[in-house]
Amino acid sequence: MLPACVRSVCKKNIPANKALGLISRNGSGHTTGETQFETKPFKLHKLAEGPSTHVTLTRAEALDMYTQMHTIRRMETSAGNLYKDKIIRGFCHLYAGQEAVAVGFKHALRPQDSVITAYRAHGWTYVMGVPPIEVLSELTGRRTGCARGKGGSMHMYTKNFYGGNGIVGAQVPLGVGVALAAQYKGTDGVCVALYGDGAANQGQVFEVYNMAKLWNIPCIFVCENNGYGMGTSAVRAAASTEYYTRGDFVPGIWVDGMDVLAVRQAARLAVNYCAAGNGPIVIEAQTYRYSGHSMSDPGTSYRTREEVQEVRQTRDPITSFKEKIITSNLVTAEEIKEIDAKIRTEIDEATKKAKAEKEIGLDEIASDIYANNVEGEIRGLSVFQPLKHVRVGPAVNL
Repeated sequence: MLPACVRSVCKKNIPANKALGLISRNGSGHTTGETQFETKPFKLHKLAEGPSTHVTLTRAEALDMYTQMHTIRRMETSAGNLYKDKIIRGFCHLYAGQEAVAVGFKHALRPQDSVITAYRAHGWTYVMGVPPIEVLSELTGRRTGCARGKGGSMHMYTKNFYGGNGIVGAQVPLGVGVALAAQYKGTDGVCVALYGDGAANQGQVFEVYNMAKLWNIPCIFVCENNGYGMGTSAVRAAASTEYYTRGDFVPGIWVDGMDVLAVRQAARLAVNYCAAGNGPIVIEAQTYRYSGHSMSDPGTSYRTREEVQEVRQTRDPITSFKEKIITSNLVTAEEIKEIDAKIRTEIDEATKKAKAEKEIGLDEIASDIYANNVEGEIRGLSVFQPLKHVRVGPAVNL
């Protein structure tokens, strides 16, 4: 039996994809408060009850979720163009198509909760509080980036967000460490550790499943299953693609990762479950990436263009959510157009600034290596040529 704090958001599943209508309307026919929807059923592993498929959405939440998802999409479109123009260098992994996972989870997190993810980090960086200008500036290696241009695409950070990490699967043990710190300090916080279906086969993931369960560490393991690793479909790489069951003794939930409301429901249950002292939980969010694994991967050698197009037309997280909130009269089509125009202007202006800003100078080559360097100097090329440590700090305070 789940604890009472979790049962409060868990009810018996009722038929999926059924609209429940409006709670209230004003004279013009638009909602004055909130609307109720239904999500697809969740799949459960070692859980007696799952998230409720009955979802209540307010107008303010709808506008906020749509704005965040569309901002990520526009930001990633800009990032792709900057990379093609060779203004972004190095690696670049786009999040387009997976927006509902980041936004859905963010709407379930509390101020004391933390997040750590892999190299597909731009969208998560934004929802965790970094403005688009600082994300795009970091991508272009400029001093106004959230890590002063030193991290680039794969290494972005802000408060309670421990980055994108470049080594496949390595962020998962780090996430358990962050969650262990919250447990040790008694902050009541949980940590969301995200990884892909490819990284799910890493041995270190299974090691920390065991460790987290053994010590009841409040970690939410989230597998963003976008169907493909680096050039290989999940079914060709894994004997079992039911990633939500892979924790063995760790309970799990499968959720439609293209539905922002379903993700929020699953995330709420997971946060309550971990915060109640029950230990870790695994969530598999079934999603899809529109681009290749990285910008160097065209993404069409192991899947067809028709498949990508079909997902865009039938399962796109932004389009489907927009249709849902407009059809229910929660927002108007005109309001959506205004939001789209504002986002387009914001991202266009941020892109121009990100291209025009300067890079940091060589005088910062030894900066921000330590939060508190008690020695004052650090080792350079040799022990006989130390460098003076400089504390500059990123554009966004950690």
